[in-house]
Amino acid sequence: MIVITVVGLGVGKWIHKAGGVLMILIFGAILILPLLNLANGSITEYHPFRTEMPVLSLMTLNLLGKMGFGALGGFEYVAIHAGEARDPVRTIGRSVLVAAPIIAVMFILGTGSVLSLIPQDQIDLIAPIPQVLSVGFGPLGFIAGIASLTIVAMLSIRLAQSSVMFAGNTRLPMVAGWDSLLPEWFTMMHSKYNTPVNSILFVGAATLVMGIVGLVGVGKQEAFQLLWNASGVFYALTYLVMFAIPLIGLRASGQRVPIWLKTAAFCGFAMTLLYVALSIMPIIQVESRLLFGVKVGGLIVVANVIGLVVYSVARRKSRNSQP
Repeated sequence: MIVITVVGLGVGKWIHKAGGVLMILIFGAILILPLLNLANGSITEYHPFRTEMPVLSLMTLNLLGKMGFGALGGFEYVAIHAGEARDPVRTIGRSVLVAAPIIAVMFILGTGSVLSLIPQDQIDLIAPIPQVLSVGFGPLGFIAGIASLTIVAMLSIRLAQSSVMFAGNTRLPMVAGWDSLLPEWFTMMHSKYNTPVNSILFVGAATLVMGIVGLVGVGKQEAFQLLWNASGVFYALTYLVMFAIPLIGLRASGQRVPIWLKTAAFCGFAMTLLYVALSIMPIIQVESRLLFGVKVGGLIVVANVIGLVVYSVARRKSRNSQP
């Protein structure tokens, strides 16, 4: 990912697009698997739109927060590459209006497929898609080998998704360097590809260290939850600030905020706050729930304290340098 990001979007965009195509194909396979198994007699019923009230518990609220924030978060991410769009304000806004209802339908249908093939208490919370592909294609005889191919495709999708996120994150230290919040070293550009090579190397090293530390002394599912929850909370904290702007952030400016925007911002703030509050709790069995919470919460607190110190030092230097 470091090499691809240094070379730039000239190469990276093809990897991102290939991952998108594979994702659509695999999602299509997940949707038709229950129908194929129903015709084959492997399952006796399939009701993708059956509804029922969930049990009110911390687990269901935890899952609600993860779906509400995780599924519908990230629309703003494309703004990092808005310079390549002809009319980013109109294009990005319209993309959200189109994508949001499609994502909701995809989650509903995808969840229906998983539940029709796998008992709820046996779902692999790390890799449910490879699991449902293996289980779904297994009884279908000669086409069962497709499952292995689709699992390889899933790996390719994850690499493409990671490349997209990595490319965006590597621009953030560079921007902080432009604002004199980090040393100028982070703004250094590659002589040939004109990409922030030092920022990319720094984020790559930090990602590797975080990945290794997260694996120490825990099982694979707990390691996944630790890294996923902590990174999600970091992301969600910025969303809380974003949703707070229409609610309280514009009062001093005298701008009038429409009631529909305040309502939407309040709903987004509440769902994101639910996600943040419950992300310190695991949704899988771990050796110590208290230790899990301490690890996630401790990492978030320490990282934000470091960020506050860096910001304060940079602001002080900036004020001292002014005539």
